[in-house]
Amino acid sequence: MVIADPPAPLLQMRGIVKIFPGARALDGVDLEVRQGEVHCLLGQNGAGKSTLIKVLSGAHQPTEGAVLIDGEPVTITDPVSALRHGIATMYQELDVVDGLSVAENVYLGHELSAGGFTARHRLARHARALLDRLGHREISPNREVGTLPAAGKQIVSMARALSHDARVIVMDEPSAVLDAGEVANLFRVVRDLSAQGIAIVYISHRLEEIREIGDRITVLKDGASVASGLEVAATTTPDLIRLMTGRTVEGTFPERPGVPEDAAPLLEVEDLTLRGVFEKVSLTVRAGEVLGLAGLVGAGRSEILETVYGARRASSGTVSVAGAPVRPGSVHRAVDAGIGLCPEERKSQGLVLDEAVYRNITLPSFTRFARSGFVDERAERAVAREQVTALDVRPADVDRAVRTLSGGNQQKALLARWLVHGCRVLLLDEPTRGVDVGARAEIYALVRALADAGAAVVVVSSEIEEVLGLADRVLVVSEGRVVHDGPATSIDEHGVLDLVMEGRVA
Repeated sequence: MVIADPPAPLLQMRGIVKIFPGARALDGVDLEVRQGEVHCLLGQNGAGKSTLIKVLSGAHQPTEGAVLIDGEPVTITDPVSALRHGIATMYQELDVVDGLSVAENVYLGHELSAGGFTARHRLARHARALLDRLGHREISPNREVGTLPAAGKQIVSMARALSHDARVIVMDEPSAVLDAGEVANLFRVVRDLSAQGIAIVYISHRLEEIREIGDRITVLKDGASVASGLEVAATTTPDLIRLMTGRTVEGTFPERPGVPEDAAPLLEVEDLTLRGVFEKVSLTVRAGEVLGLAGLVGAGRSEILETVYGARRASSGTVSVAGAPVRPGSVHRAVDAGIGLCPEERKSQGLVLDEAVYRNITLPSFTRFARSGFVDERAERAVAREQVTALDVRPADVDRAVRTLSGGNQQKALLARWLVHGCRVLLLDEPTRGVDVGARAEIYALVRALADAGAAVVVVSSEIEEVLGLADRVLVVSEGRVVHDGPATSIDEHGVLDLVMEGRVA
């Protein structure tokens, strides 16, 4: 009896090496993905995941190594070539064009035409079929993409991948901007695609997601694959963490020492209103306290922080720091008062991507380094280098462009900015989004250390467990209103979900 050989994996990456000037980003990575499986790619920030994806998508050319489809070597010279080979990539920053319709986005770059003109009715009909295939009849092909929420834009990006007859879809942190209900829908779509024989390469720092959606796992560390093809069901979370970090990382949050009863209010917000977004929000944060804002995406949490920071001008209400009012709608005055913000979208809102790391760190403290009309760049670099070392920013090169850092290291650079500035009130919007488990623990410890040193910290997070574990006190926001204000220990995850879903005041 002759036993047939098992079919070749749909996708193989063998011995992938990528060398940039002064850096070996990938050092012999192996990845093997089967048809119809959800293959999870894990690793700390800076482990090489993004570089590997860019090699697969044709954005980078490997220095060494081979890519095989159905066991046959292929050469992927650019993103168009990757699509021709059936490989589509959904990056964390979705590449949809807000001003175009859903159908135009789905077929962007390979428009359906007749007689030299775009066949709009045909475009809409084909886009409709793809959206139906993804289970989203509620999205109209003629709707402008800019009016869709993040979850809707993600579905459009998936439909675009299917329009290219993709056999492999790479999803980079697809749940990062989604609430719990939207994540559940994402998982349904992923399972449907997998059942249709499409292979999914799924990248996430949320290990609980890997357990729910993944079949097998490949782990990268320092540009090399330290484990390939692990079965999810047979691999424990502590084992995964050890593979990723090379050490055991405690899953608990830092101990909360408690805020002294006589601690003075540092940040006071009274009846703050941004018409049409949130209304009559009042909160007080004392020196040494971490306040968490919980709620669904779109509840107004980010807008509250942006208004406190002066990036949005309030319709009414007041903001005070240490009893002194802060001029509304002025970021300059807010920073002068000691308020710092790490925004949700660090790349588009927080960082100057093409500037050096040291310039991003010293940005709000720039005048501190000015001498007689000249900037003391040596002093800038020295101060930035201290923070890069203290926060373990990798690579520890303050002169490289900040856009070349991984997401977690970019987040550390933002935190370093406000440490240099010495702010008294720190507003953190999704501080661990796209950050690996090891860096999360470091950020949690840093937030607690800042509070223990006397700062007032406000944290917004879509992860309820994170809010409850990190904060001393929690505000729950639903549809622009504060529906709960109390100690973090007085409410659990189910209680928060009940409040945000029902919108009632506790």
